[in-house]
Amino acid sequence: MKINSNIRYGLRAIIEIANSPKPVLQREIAERQEISLNYLDSIIAGLKNSGLIVNSGGKGSGYILAKKAKDITVYQVYCAFSPDLQLVNCFCDTNECQRSNNCPSKDYWFELNSKIKELMSSKTIKELMNNDILINQ
Repeated sequence: MKINSNIRYGLRAIIEIANSPKPVLQREIAERQEISLNYLDSIIAGLKNSGLIVNSGGKGSGYILAKKAKDITVYQVYCAFSPDLQLVNCFCDTNECQRSNNCPSKDYWFELNSKIKELMSSKTIKELMNNDILINQ
């Protein structure tokens, strides 16, 4: 399993926004996180479309969180760029595998999938902000 770059960069961008006491310009995020502005456009769009960040004003203004950092989870950021976490195809499409109704390992994959979702849902942006502050001291 590999988390795609949209999700990783989305998490970095939202932590950058959360750590700032004032609205953050997209250019500032790009510079500090070493992400190209063009690529960051799609990241910002995903975060905005999912309701995690908002533009603080008109054109040229920065971005702020749409809700408190303690109320945004890693899983919500994940879902901004991926419809849902599915480790194996048989969870979402039973026609994908002829053995899905008779699979001895299906319960294991379901449990693993659930635990990953649970872990991602239990970690907030606020907690990751605290990690970032410790790292950058």
